[in-house]
Amino acid sequence: MKSDYELKRAVDRYADTVRRICLLYLKNYHDTEDIFQNVFLKYCLYNKEFQNDEHEKAWIIKVTVNACKDFLKSFYHKNIMPVEAIQDMAVNADNDQSFVLEAVLSLPQKYKDTVYLFYYEGYTASEISKITGKKENTIYTFLARARKLLKEMLGGEDFE
Repeated sequence: MKSDYELKRAVDRYADTVRRICLLYLKNYHDTEDIFQNVFLKYCLYNKEFQNDEHEKAWIIKVTVNACKDFLKSFYHKNIMPVEAIQDMAVNADNDQSFVLEAVLSLPQKYKDTVYLFYYEGYTASEISKITGKKENTIYTFLARARKLLKEMLGGEDFE
């Protein structure tokens, strides 16, 4: 494990390089910061000695690139959409559909997540159960309650 001095020196020396590589791959500030921390955590835990500064820099770059590629291939990155993006979709959607999406976004979190995964991402109740760690019957209950709330919000009988 590296000392505090070695870690600080590496961060001072390579922080800009790591951030630029991450932004190039990820195009997202928050994901960049996550990868940045992971890279320097790996550096801190790396037990071998570097041959020289160029070897150290090459190692940092290689770890950064690999961490970015792993993140882009991850289930999380491929299957998660930020709530902000969904809200932007509501603003940019047709007026006929935007009020429905706004109603879904106003549901309590447990219903919102379930409805989003079921209707927008196309997961089955069984798959949602595995993703959320809740029982399958609980998912069906959440869907039924969410439908009831949406029916009340959107005007009742017209939306059956």
